[in-house]
Amino acid sequence: MLSTLGLLIASNVFMTFAWYGHLKYKSSALWMVILASWGIALFEYCLQVPANRIGHGLFTAPQLKVIQEVITFAVFGVFSVMYLNERLTWHDKVAMALIVAAAVVSLAKPRLG
Repeated sequence: MLSTLGLLIASNVFMTFAWYGHLKYKSSALWMVILASWGIALFEYCLQVPANRIGHGLFTAPQLKVIQEVITFAVFGVFSVMYLNERLTWHDKVAMALIVAAAVVSLAKPRLG
């Protein structure tokens, strides 16, 4: 289970930078940003695919997806504050808390195996 979670966290760090890291470099040409994002996303896929393959069987596919979304919000929250210097509003925090609540509901059902 820890290897699945570790890979999901690492993959989300790469994906967050691929999708949002370019926002600090708005003067860069869009085609360059797209190519750089694709390159970063390749590493994300190299972690995400094994995470899902290892985790499936311990978790159902829907549970893996919900776990991934919770990790995405956690990673993005840190990224937004630390890298983009944007504060999370109370609306953002409530929305993220609701996603976590959804994960609790999803993970409350029995796992496979």
